Amino acid sequence: MKTSIATVSIAGDLTEKLAAIAAAGFDGVEIFEQDFIAHDGGPREVGRMVRDHGLEITLFQPFRDFECLPEPLRSKAFDRARHKFDTMADLGTDMMLICSSCHPRALGGIDRAADDLAELGEIAKERGLRICYEALAWGRHVNDHRDAWEIVRRADHASVGLILDSFHTLGRGIDPDSIRAIPGDRIFFIHLADAPAIEMDLLYWSRHFRNMPGEGDLGVERFMRAVMATGYAGPISLEIFNDQFRGGDPKAIARDGRRSLVSLMDDVRRAEPEVAQGLPEIPARVSAEGIGFIEFASRREEARALSAALYSLGFNLVGRHRTKEIDLWRQGEIHIVVNRETEGHAGHTWNARGTCVCDIGIEVGSGEDALSRAKALGADPFRQEIGVGVLTLPAIRGLAGSVLHFVDATNGLNRVWSDEFTAVPAEEPDAGLTHVDHLDQITSYHDMLSWTLFYTSLFDMEKSPILDVIDPNGLIRAQDVTSRGGGFRVTLNATETHRTLAGSFLADSFGASVHQIALATDDIFATANVLAARGFAPLTIPENYYDDLEARFDLPPGLLDRLRAGNILYDRIEGSDFFQMYSRVLPGGLFVEIVQRGPGYRRYGEVNAPFRIAAQKRLARSDEIL
Repeated sequence: MKTSIATVSIAGDLTEKLAAIAAAGFDGVEIFEQDFIAHDGGPREVGRMVRDHGLEITLFQPFRDFECLPEPLRSKAFDRARHKFDTMADLGTDMMLICSSCHPRALGGIDRAADDLAELGEIAKERGLRICYEALAWGRHVNDHRDAWEIVRRADHASVGLILDSFHTLGRGIDPDSIRAIPGDRIFFIHLADAPAIEMDLLYWSRHFRNMPGEGDLGVERFMRAVMATGYAGPISLEIFNDQFRGGDPKAIARDGRRSLVSLMDDVRRAEPEVAQGLPEIPARVSAEGIGFIEFASRREEARALSAALYSLGFNLVGRHRTKEIDLWRQGEIHIVVNRETEGHAGHTWNARGTCVCDIGIEVGSGEDALSRAKALGADPFRQEIGVGVLTLPAIRGLAGSVLHFVDATNGLNRVWSDEFTAVPAEEPDAGLTHVDHLDQITSYHDMLSWTLFYTSLFDMEKSPILDVIDPNGLIRAQDVTSRGGGFRVTLNATETHRTLAGSFLADSFGASVHQIALATDDIFATANVLAARGFAPLTIPENYYDDLEARFDLPPGLLDRLRAGNILYDRIEGSDFFQMYSRVLPGGLFVEIVQRGPGYRRYGEVNAPFRIAAQKRLARSDEIL
């Protein structure tokens, strides 16, 4: 599988783009004409620069408004093409994209277009070049790949082929299975792009909202399965137009691009193996079954305050590391590690961000398979001795500088607790918290798609539609990714301004990601009673909320009073109840949510988020006054 990406897909000047594309592991690059023209070196210098990065130029593009023009425009179009052919020769590439004409004076006509392409194909042949024709979704006369194929078929020239673009096909709602009837050797090139499902003008949608395969809502896998069924064996290339990508980190975007292609082609291979011969084999998406541990980096007064907060939440200190400043707190199946070390990953993370979550242990079917897939998708492995003689666990560098460890039944997490920690007798009964329900991570708008792709390409997870959550000082874009069994849930929240609660956390923690840890209980009222006895102070919810709750729901007698007394929020979907209670801010700006899910409730109580955020901001202002 030869992977490629168009330079228009990522930010930066041509030099920065090529460096990022090469570092991500692509085989080739499409030179977008605007990037080439803006560069201050000639075509031969650009060609050498590309090859010095270990890349090849897979395509030169785009050549616009060529076919079906009246004279003298037709002759001028052929002159322009000859000039581009000269440039291609100096660049060292043999193929050029011709997109269907949008020229207001284009005449149209299948035979006329075929004749023009055949004539240009003969000129290209004399120079050892090829041209490939693409149907733009908004083309003046040709906007359907089926018409483009008929033009190429009638041109009947070995140097004239078809280029297929997933956006132009799927964006118009054309059945991709129509591709299966096209001979694979007549398809010269494949462009891939996904996009969110938005009703808007096709051209504007295409120019501003394309994203990587797997980041949107189009049927890119089905499109690619149809392509592979033709016997196509050429480059698979990304062509992405996206406002956020244009302002993002070139290296991160290029890495996401290659990750998306590897994941997509693995999906194609698994869904239709008979059409995907020769594709690389990697382990399947990992089944994520829960969270084995959460590790905090903390020190001094903050570490003591964090430990006190854990106690108030019903946790007991059950172990101290034999050789390091690391404590283990436990409740139910929840393991919280407080790492006060000044060296290693936790030490470096604390220096950069202060108290924060620095490591997460994810329970998976196979840790080694998870690591193997992650590396195939471009993740960086992480390895650090936990202590002398400690069993090491497979791990990668995750999001926002964190680490993810892969925990399975065979790789010894329980032995880490027993062998490396000295047991501390539990002081008193816990509060009935059973497991980690979900994590809430904060990112910028620019990174939202990247983080979603990270989770859904590595783990067997589904993503929800994006929701808007109202903060008194702005808007938060929320999306959750959930393992199919529901054991591993992450809510991603993106913000543009530091004035939102999420944005202020992102700024104050210098980019730490985990903002909230949600812990599950089977009886939130019993849990609240134990927490009160341990000195837990819940977030105060205003009386107006409960008055509104009484109007919205037909609650059983006494339930409203119990909710009010415990500062507990409530939601109900299709008869299934959901209860949630929040801590005040912990060291590092994090907070804890305690939830009780009724059978069938799969949401996160987002209807309550505006009231919770307002209460947290109100508390923060009162703390500042004090």
